[in-house]
Amino acid sequence: MVSAFTEQGARVAFIDINESASAALAQQLKAAGHAAPWWRACDVRDVPALQAAIADAGAALGDFAVLVNNVASDDRHTLESITPEYYDERIAINQRPALFAIQAVVPGMKRLGFGSIVNFGSIGWQTKTSGYPCYAIAKSSVDGLTRGFAAGLGPFRIRVNTVTPGWVMTERQIRLWLTPEGEQDIARNQCLPDKLQPSDVARMVLFLASDDAAMCTAQEFTVDAGWS
Repeated sequence: MVSAFTEQGARVAFIDINESASAALAQQLKAAGHAAPWWRACDVRDVPALQAAIADAGAALGDFAVLVNNVASDDRHTLESITPEYYDERIAINQRPALFAIQAVVPGMKRLGFGSIVNFGSIGWQTKTSGYPCYAIAKSSVDGLTRGFAAGLGPFRIRVNTVTPGWVMTERQIRLWLTPEGEQDIARNQCLPDKLQPSDVARMVLFLASDDAAMCTAQEFTVDAGWS
């Protein structure tokens, strides 16, 4: 998504916990002739650090017209293994950062007089996938986050939507979970035969960020090749 927005000529800032990958991406985009995105390594579990990063990015680039809340960790776990500390840590990654990122960007969007916020859901909980109950709980709340803010922010022409991806073939998913059984699940459950790529989801986010989606808010847009 950073690449997709940068290649459109947008001024982009992003945060990620992976410093080396972030630096490589920024350099790659610059080498391709695009404006290098502003970035900072940040652990989103640290809310003050998250909001400080957003404030610093805004100081460097100006008020943000678009916020993409794309952060998650789908580590597998069992019901029996969950402790209060583990639950809080899962929520601190998969749920809490989105709310505080919204809080940080909304004043700037109000100054601009418009904005688009895109929160990332998951079909995992909708299809009753087992193995990550804390992740499912967090992701099931994303529509509530979207709909809970849409009416209050609407008078400021700030739109809030959810993008719900299916099984996207990211590096992590391929490395950890794409087994022969997973290949069979894709063939059995998707209506379309092609594997879902990050670029497929990025195009939906670009649409929701654009003026073409000017009257879309409080909605969920699913990109899953027909799985759910």
